Amino acid sequence: MNFELTKRQGIIVWVYTLRQIKNLKRFGYIHYVSNRLKYVVMYVDQGEVKDKMERLNSLHYVRKVEISHRPEIDMTFEHALESDKEENLIEIENN
Repeated sequence: MNFELTKRQGIIVWVYTLRQIKNLKRFGYIHYVSNRLKYVVMYVDQGEVKDKMERLNSLHYVRKVEISHRPEIDMTFEHALESDKEENLIEIENN
């Protein structure tokens, strides 16, 4: 039995009211709901992102739909740590 990881994309859905959260469940997996700022973070399959965004935008209770930019961010911090160590060593040597 092989386990396949499905490619997912995060979508942020800004709504006017939180009453229709149950209706949003049919579009994808709801990860987080902000009661104060009235937005929902949900995940959908990457192949269906454009279609789901168009359908979500057409709903009367949706204010705006945005794509999460998290997959675009490089999460390897090896080079950042190395440069930080070098800067700290230079500061120590100068003092």
